Amino acid sequence: MSSCLGESIKYVPQLPSATLEGKLTQSTFTLEQPLGQFENVNLSDPDPIWLVVAHSNTAQSFTAPRKVEDAHAPANFDRNGYYLTLRASRVHYKGGHPDSGLRVLRVGNDNNCSLESQGCNSPLPGAGPYRVKFLAMNAKGPVAETMWSKEIYLQQAQTFRGAPGSQSEGTVVIIAFLSILLAILLAVFLVLVISACCSSTSASSLEEQVRMRRYHTHHVGSLPAERSS
Repeated sequence: MSSCLGESIKYVPQLPSATLEGKLTQSTFTLEQPLGQFENVNLSDPDPIWLVVAHSNTAQSFTAPRKVEDAHAPANFDRNGYYLTLRASRVHYKGGHPDSGLRVLRVGNDNNCSLESQGCNSPLPGAGPYRVKFLAMNAKGPVAETMWSKEIYLQQAQTFRGAPGSQSEGTVVIIAFLSILLAILLAVFLVLVISACCSSTSASSLEEQVRMRRYHTHHVGSLPAERSS
């Protein structure tokens, strides 16, 4: 069921087919501009063409605003499930002149706008999925709309995970080997410490024995001298 009372344009918004840096990030995505899609629509040059951004599961319940000033702001995204952003005019989307208008549309690329303001292009709040379509309006209300895009998923933050399969087993083997090696080195160190202590004790005892022997020899040798006197 169409939520727009105007013309339905058989155009499906899509991501650029060419390799493009930052085509998908954790809070933005890039769309091809709908060149030449609104040239035959009953619009004047100042009339707005909005991009409707919706959660995939709420896209079909989207209700177009009756007046331009009623365009949904991102502040109500959680409640409504959709909002309008990236206001442009058909001058920007003229066909046959790729250098005269916008080449791509970067959704979610404005970190400084207020979520309460109409047309704010604020960063997207999650990984999605999202669907988008273009909505053209004039002073009387909706005039034309495109089809909904396919589901768009943003990148997700990557968490560190151990290498799968044989790499995990290899890691376990390496850790076990290092643990055994550390235990061996510790045992050798303890043996060396104990050996050093024993050597020191033996040397001390030998020296004391030598001194005792010298003392008794001297004492015994002095006895005949005393008797002769």
